[in-house]
Amino acid sequence: MKYTCIDSFAGAGGLSLGLTNAGFDVLLSFDFDAHCIATQNLNKKRLRHPARQADVNDLLGGALLRELNLEQGELFLLAGGPPCQGFSVQRIGNDRDARNTLVSSYFKLVDEVRPAYFLMENVPGITGKRGRLILDKEIERVTKLGYAVHCKTLDAQDFGVPQRRRRVFFVGERLDGYLPTFEFPAPMRGKKITVREVIGHLPPPPLDGSEHPTIVHHRSDKLSELNKKRLAALPPGKGRDHLPPELLADCHKISSSIIGHRNVYGKMAWDEVAPTITARFDSFTRGLFGHPEQLRTISLREGALLQTFPQDFVFSGSKVDIARQIGNAVPVKLAEVLGRQIISCHSIKAKQYDLSDAVS
Repeated sequence: MKYTCIDSFAGAGGLSLGLTNAGFDVLLSFDFDAHCIATQNLNKKRLRHPARQADVNDLLGGALLRELNLEQGELFLLAGGPPCQGFSVQRIGNDRDARNTLVSSYFKLVDEVRPAYFLMENVPGITGKRGRLILDKEIERVTKLGYAVHCKTLDAQDFGVPQRRRRVFFVGERLDGYLPTFEFPAPMRGKKITVREVIGHLPPPPLDGSEHPTIVHHRSDKLSELNKKRLAALPPGKGRDHLPPELLADCHKISSSIIGHRNVYGKMAWDEVAPTITARFDSFTRGLFGHPEQLRTISLREGALLQTFPQDFVFSGSKVDIARQIGNAVPVKLAEVLGRQIISCHSIKAKQYDLSDAVS
């Protein structure tokens, strides 16, 4: 059978690429961000499906089904990661955030399309106070439609990704009168993949912040002399708590136990996994994003490799645009593991109940 998929809120295509690698036939990916769609269209060697800029709300009311000439219930998987910044535990301020309503829009799309499975990724904060207001209502909605909803927080480092990255995943399984068979994959055994194994082969990028002449996106921030001193003074894998007092910024002279942010002005360790690659990993001031050995931040290409994008994957936009796309992506390898698990669990169900290849 064909494991058809639509990738909503697709970003730069990390989820699409991982699902493609797992054996899915991606029919369409869409995102509101023009740079994300341009990125996907620059990588047709790997992402052969149509990708277009669209607001999810414009694809409701049956528009998505009509566009792809699909019947309700015919699609195998609806995937997506609605913007999660409104649920972040680091966010300060009012609980209301316009981006949070996009989670509801995603579940409206599930309701209309009725895929055999749906997959949604978000920050763990969605299961907290801010998120539960929306989440409980939406899970109740799809449960009444006949879905079993499985939820688990996964750490990417347990699934072949060289990075500590905790994200919550929801897999909805349309029961059609049968018992659920989906289970989340077990963590891989053995040694974690380290920073050295993934980016240790790359030569230094130009010192002036320009692109490497032969490695696309291999460029990094130019650091001030003070930040170079800070980076040189840090032990591997440590942040501003390990700087001598004379190198601390004024705002960091208060203990991190009081104000938090212990890992800003930090540096990676060669023989450990990377920290979470965020949308601002291109800045030394935002986390443990200093290179393990050289007096610079990691490059855009290094960040993409730590997110398990292939080395020939290219991105559209400015340096800030590209860093945001990389940091917001689902790691390709984790997406592939989840995709293979969905297919495997569905195959078990098909054999157990002697189901035909038809999804609907």
